[in-house]
Amino acid sequence: MPVLRTLAHRNPNPPSCLCNTYRLFNAQSTEPYEPTATHYDNLIKAAARNGDFAAIRNLLNKRVRDGCFNTKRTFDFITNTDAGISVLDELSQTLAHLDHGFPRKSAYDSLIARLCKINRVDDSLRLVKTMIQSNYGVNASTFHPILNALTRKKKNTDEARRVMEIMREIRVSPDVTAYNYLLTSHCFTGNLKAAAGLLKEMEAAGMAADTRTYDALVLGACRAGKVEGAMVLLRRMEDEGVGILYSTHAHVINGLLKLGYYAQAVEFVMIYGGKDKKLDEENFGILGSRLIYLKRFEEAKVVLKEMRKRGLVMRSHELQDFYELNLTQNF
Repeated sequence: MPVLRTLAHRNPNPPSCLCNTYRLFNAQSTEPYEPTATHYDNLIKAAARNGDFAAIRNLLNKRVRDGCFNTKRTFDFITNTDAGISVLDELSQTLAHLDHGFPRKSAYDSLIARLCKINRVDDSLRLVKTMIQSNYGVNASTFHPILNALTRKKKNTDEARRVMEIMREIRVSPDVTAYNYLLTSHCFTGNLKAAAGLLKEMEAAGMAADTRTYDALVLGACRAGKVEGAMVLLRRMEDEGVGILYSTHAHVINGLLKLGYYAQAVEFVMIYGGKDKKLDEENFGILGSRLIYLKRFEEAKVVLKEMRKRGLVMRSHELQDFYELNLTQNF
């Protein structure tokens, strides 16, 4: 058979097995091929297992041409182990040889995000340095996962501040998202003085507060016991047409309960009820669960009755069990 004869004469420099397989599958397919981001992520992961960096380079280039952009799973073969990190230098060199512009820049950004997710912030900063030195298009979004990791995971706002200074040094202006990471961290820890300082910086830079900015401010007000101030912020968001996150409502609910304002918390969710069913399920569900935990059973009954009346789904077993035990006899 001809195919057997070809096996006896091997090419000393054979193409990547993954690339051959990719071409073979495409050639044999009778249906139009529609690649997906997940498909490319899986191929890249397989190439990484085989140490085939040439295939990784080809796949990263081709996925962009096919409109399958990198995802949070593209580099999840990088793990926080000696074996996982050992490929980082060679992988960085591979990315340096990607097509100019978006393919290379987006691949570096994705790898930086992966490193931050596994708490390798120092390694991510080294990649940023490579991008700066080689002019690979560093911008504010490149730094977002780093600031996120520093402020949320490591609770290191001083280091996050230093990163923002690096951004300014290379003439990359911190954007509202960058500021929001620090603002949320300060508000979470109750450092309202530092939060106020950031707001002044944002105003001086001509930035407008967005949904995340207000969410952080509401969080800070509630954690400081200033729920009335949080309510004022909510009204301002509505007046300015700024979208309100589910978490923003949750901050107010938790703030009211923390102060012992149980009836007011029930009234709060009632006032905002009826506009968005998913929001209602979230608000009523959070409030009901918290009231049960706090042993405020009468208020919890009111909330769960209202949920049933409005046709809202009780997503937790805790709510379902409480309802069955305490309220089913009334219906």
